[in-house]
Amino acid sequence: MTLTSPAAPAAAAQTVEPPRRRRSPDRMAPGRLLTYIVLVIGLLVWILPFAWMLLGSVKTQREILQRPPTWWPQQFTWDNFGAWFGQLNFGQFFGNSVVVALFTVLGNLVFCSMVGYALAKMDFPGKKALFVVVMVTLMVPGVVTFVPLFVMVSSLGLVDSYAALILPFVTTPLGVFLMRQFMLGIPDPLLEAARIDGAGELRIFARIVMPLCGPPLATLGILTFLASWNNFLWPLVAAQTEAKYTLPVALSLYSTGQNATDYGLLLAGSVLVIAPIILLFVFLQRYFIQGIASTGLK
Repeated sequence: MTLTSPAAPAAAAQTVEPPRRRRSPDRMAPGRLLTYIVLVIGLLVWILPFAWMLLGSVKTQREILQRPPTWWPQQFTWDNFGAWFGQLNFGQFFGNSVVVALFTVLGNLVFCSMVGYALAKMDFPGKKALFVVVMVTLMVPGVVTFVPLFVMVSSLGLVDSYAALILPFVTTPLGVFLMRQFMLGIPDPLLEAARIDGAGELRIFARIVMPLCGPPLATLGILTFLASWNNFLWPLVAAQTEAKYTLPVALSLYSTGQNATDYGLLLAGSVLVIAPIILLFVFLQRYFIQGIASTGLK
């Protein structure tokens, strides 16, 4: 009589177990595929105007106006860009836009942060009323204050100066709201510990609060730069000589004549205007997204 060990049936079962099949890669779900198709279509719709602008900037005026229109230039020409850098004073217009945009951004980063810190972390009489005023101002269209603002700037003798282009926009309600919303999330015990150690409010603001506000500062900087760089109506009125023209004003005045529009010059100027904006967003998009997410701005 032969004896079998209890492990023998288990070993036999293991030997006769069929090999497992490898799972085939899952096919893309129809809903997900439809989402990708819609996103690609939306991307193409968004890109087409920029592609037309870029390709049109190297076309001749005759080719731009011909019917039916052509996408790819039949004859490349750099005369449109040459006109901006040669006949027109592009360097001066670009420099004016850079100066106005940089000082406007710097003013918003400093003053909006200060007001946002006061509304978020300091107690004083009328704090809630002041925040209500900020929110109401946020909903007031800029056109409503356009005429009073120009009268005030003119009364101060600031017309046709950098001060007239910068000072009215060094603080914005959106910037105050953005910084306040982020600073509400800074722990109060951290600030109280600094106060116990003898730090004043200005030192707490500069040494503790501002280093923690990287994402919202980047977001505010990008939004302010875009608004200042693309601002057209106010510089058109406040800058009354060519020496203070910004790029959007120069683009409008020199590419549009009384009888005809130089579309090649207009498209080339548009490329020069939006190129810095695209580069800025590409390099700072990570901070922009973090700032939007951290402040709850939608």
